[in-house]
Amino acid sequence: MDAITVLEDLFGRIGPTATRAVDGLGEDALTARVDPGANTIAWLAWHLARGQDAQVAGAVGRDQVWTRDGWARRFDLPFDDGATGYGQSADDVARVRARDDLLLGYVHAVQVESRDVLASLTAGDLDRVVDETWDPPVTLGVRLVSVAVDALEHAGQAAYLRGVLERTGRA
Repeated sequence: MDAITVLEDLFGRIGPTATRAVDGLGEDALTARVDPGANTIAWLAWHLARGQDAQVAGAVGRDQVWTRDGWARRFDLPFDDGATGYGQSADDVARVRARDDLLLGYVHAVQVESRDVLASLTAGDLDRVVDETWDPPVTLGVRLVSVAVDALEHAGQAAYLRGVLERTGRA
């Protein structure tokens, strides 16, 4: 199996994991918190897609799905369009309110874009340096693995939170 195929498989796991965590939940469950500083399922789903969208687009020089395809307008969040959730406060987390279909629509759109990006790459592209601010500099291959792992971690957190809410009768 070649590296691009491995990346396609890795990225292909994000959408289904996020879908299992979000699908069918109402606003109360999507915005529930296990403590006042905890992330919500809505924020986790939005953030995992925003991070993936921004990082993949930036690494290959494409426009982000968030702004290009009107997702920022549809979500109508009280943040700058460049916000991805990184470094946001507990109050900011509470401001992410969206229906399950909107959240999953954006997750799906980002997955489609990522698949398109991966399909356009060659194995040699993965060695291209995309960020020289790190030591050692970050290659496209390393960045893509990092993005996928981060998105899957957040999808897993959302799935765990859904399980907690279901077991406690809050979902």
